[in-house]
Amino acid sequence: MRKMKRQPTHPGKIIKEDYLDPLSITIKDMSESLGVSRKTLSKIINAKGSITPDMALRLSRAFDTTPNLWLSLQKNYDLWFAETASKEWQKVQPIPSHLLHSHV
Repeated sequence: MRKMKRQPTHPGKIIKEDYLDPLSITIKDMSESLGVSRKTLSKIINAKGSITPDMALRLSRAFDTTPNLWLSLQKNYDLWFAETASKEWQKVQPIPSHLLHSHV
């Protein structure tokens, strides 16, 4: 498994630094445009909330991107934290490949 060396950027930081700040859009105005509460958007921007599939669709419409962009950013961020926050997952023993391939 390939380990990411540095922490990926939370998608909320990208929303703020690449869209809101340069375009001078407030969290209040953006949340109204997205049809979500200011609190919901604020949590995402402050890395306290996650991009859901619904939010990814909303952001992709607002910023002319793809939903997959936002979901991939969130997934990379979440995986990095899961991998570094605990080593419990490393205790899982791999199932021998001959067993896995016999069920295909």
